[in-house]
Amino acid sequence: MQALPTLVALATAIIVTPSILRHLSEEGLTRENYRGGQLPFPGGVAIVAAAIVALVPLALLQQLADADLFAPQTGLVVTFALGVALLGLIDDLLAGRPRGWRGHGAAVLRGGFSTGALKAVGTLGLALFVLSGQGYDDGRYLLAVALLVLTTNLFNLLDLRPGRSAKGFVLLAAALTLGAWDAAPLEALGLFAAPVLVAGLYDLRERAMLGDTGANLIGGLAGLWLILTLGTTGQAIALAVVLALTVYGEFRSLSALIERTPLLRHLDSIGRNAPHA
Repeated sequence: MQALPTLVALATAIIVTPSILRHLSEEGLTRENYRGGQLPFPGGVAIVAAAIVALVPLALLQQLADADLFAPQTGLVVTFALGVALLGLIDDLLAGRPRGWRGHGAAVLRGGFSTGALKAVGTLGLALFVLSGQGYDDGRYLLAVALLVLTTNLFNLLDLRPGRSAKGFVLLAAALTLGAWDAAPLEALGLFAAPVLVAGLYDLRERAMLGDTGANLIGGLAGLWLILTLGTTGQAIALAVVLALTVYGEFRSLSALIERTPLLRHLDSIGRNAPHA
C-alpha cells in the first residue's frame, strides 16, 4: 500500500502538468533558455502542485479507510521538499544580479538583500529542523545536515541545461536503490519523486524550465535519498564528493567539465533535442 502515493502522484502529475505549463505561458511567465527560446517558467511549480493535489485522496484514504499508506519519513520529506521549493520560488521571482556563494555573500556584507543567501540559510534551517529528533548522535546529525544542504545546492549548479537535474536525480536514485538493494526510500520520496519524472521530461524536451523551484526541490530529494539509504561511512564519502563538486562549480564550470568528458557528455545529451542548424 505504501507504493500508492508514488502511483497517485505520478498520475496526478501527468494530468496537471500540461495545464500548469500552459497557464504559465499564457500569463507571460516565461524565461529565455540557453538557446534563446522562451519557455514556461518556473516549471518546478508543477512538481509541487502534483504532490499536494495527490495528498487529497491519499490523506482521506489513510484516515477514512484506516489504510497504512505513508512511510514513517513522509512527514520529514514533505516538510523539507515544500520548504526548499518555496525558497527556490523566491529566488526565481526575486533574484538580483549576485550569483554564486561569493556573489551572494558580498551582497549581504554590503547590507543588501540576497535571495541566494536566504536560500542557503533557509535550507540550513530546514535541514536542521527535519533531521532533529531522528535518533542521530551529534556527529551523525551534523554530517547528515551538511550532506542534505550541500546536495540541495549542488543540483542548482547542475541545472544549466535541459533535463540535467532530473536526469542526475534519476541516475543517483537508481544507483542507490540497486547498490543498497533497498526501495524503501522511494516509499517516502515517491510523492515528489514521481512528479519530478513528468516535469523533468518537459524540461528535457525544452518545453519548460524548472527554475530554482524545481532544481532546489530535486536537490533536496536527492539529499534525502542519500541520507535514507547510506550509513555514516557512506554519507561521509558522499559529502566529500558533493563538497568537491560544489567547490569546483563555484570556481570553474561544471558544464564545461561535462562537455569535455565523453561519458558524461553522452549521458547529458540523451533525450535532449538536437541543436538547431
